[in-house]
Amino acid sequence: MSSVVDPVGRDGSAGPAGRDDAADPADRGPAGSTAAGSTAAGSTAVGPTAAGVAAAGEPAAPLLSARGLEVHFPIRRGLILDRTIGHVRAVDGVDLDLPRGGTYGLVGESGCGKSTLGRALLRLVEPTAGTVTMDGVDVLALKGEALRMQRRRMQMVFQDPLSSLDPRQSVESILSEPLQTHRVVSGSAARATRVRELLDTVGLPASAAGRYPHEFSGGQRQRIGIARAVALEPALIIADEPVSALDVSIQAQIVNLLEELQERLGLTYLVIAHDLAVVRHISDVIGVMYLGVVVEQTASRRLYTEPLHPYTRALMSAVPIPDPDLEDSRQRILLSGDLPSPANPPSGCRFRTRCPWVQETRCADEVPPLREVRPDHVVACHWAEQIDAGEIRPRADAIV
Repeated sequence: MSSVVDPVGRDGSAGPAGRDDAADPADRGPAGSTAAGSTAAGSTAVGPTAAGVAAAGEPAAPLLSARGLEVHFPIRRGLILDRTIGHVRAVDGVDLDLPRGGTYGLVGESGCGKSTLGRALLRLVEPTAGTVTMDGVDVLALKGEALRMQRRRMQMVFQDPLSSLDPRQSVESILSEPLQTHRVVSGSAARATRVRELLDTVGLPASAAGRYPHEFSGGQRQRIGIARAVALEPALIIADEPVSALDVSIQAQIVNLLEELQERLGLTYLVIAHDLAVVRHISDVIGVMYLGVVVEQTASRRLYTEPLHPYTRALMSAVPIPDPDLEDSRQRILLSGDLPSPANPPSGCRFRTRCPWVQETRCADEVPPLREVRPDHVVACHWAEQIDAGEIRPRADAIV
């Protein structure tokens, strides 16, 4: 996480690509419709709104919708008689709406299920339960050729650009393969022309087509990965930690490239990251994920200035501020213990074992629904209003 960026914007500094607060993505429009207290136990409901539709005050028609999505990995034991003794609940009941042309940022610490959720939406990991629909098509019901054709509209940018590119293939071969597989362009000459167009789109010279992935820098390899993702002109791109392996200066270039492609091609993004500065800069709406469920969701700017869930408060307090006086004077919230095992999540609120505001009642007994605490701001906490009002104070040993 960069220490030269103030993602909270308290000192008025620019985001990672130098854009000022007036151009903050949160200003493109508020969060969309959200499910309040009616959400089932263990399920979360989120619904961002696309920029233009939000400005018009009309509800957005989601490009992709997931309902009750679960991904459970079996825990097996036994050499002769293989038996299942439990499950790792990587994703445990998530509802998600991605409106066309918008960017939804998903944040959370390592192991909370962010990447698994993104892969499940594309069926790179098969969901255990739930539904995924894209423009009315039931993605989980598709098989064979129908699924292959649907995947033209759904692409992914992977976290590690080197491992996601075949080292034995040239860049031209890497970018030509999806064109040939999906019969988008016929003829080697036409494919070569399309490859040059893709390289130009992501800011690489045509000469890069004859080179191999190991001959490029990390930022250049990520550009190749982005070019491969947009080769089939998809409607949705899921970017899994697209800049985490890059230097800060290169991160800004990749973020700007993603935004430029979104404007030019009308893309919808689901950006998965743990760098809060990058997520704030690129996202319209942000969801915070903890141990397989979404615990808070609202517009980007609001999440950083008015976090309501205790876990989100702790995340924001860990973000460095490039102002020594302000950094020294503010309070830090320390979380005790490690992330609980998704194979055996805590009863009631999953965050209660680490929460500085934990109460003796309700926290251990009732699963908090994701409910609307403020307009377009949903939180899965029984005591969000009391914590925000200062009626419930955190433990003294959790504040430094």
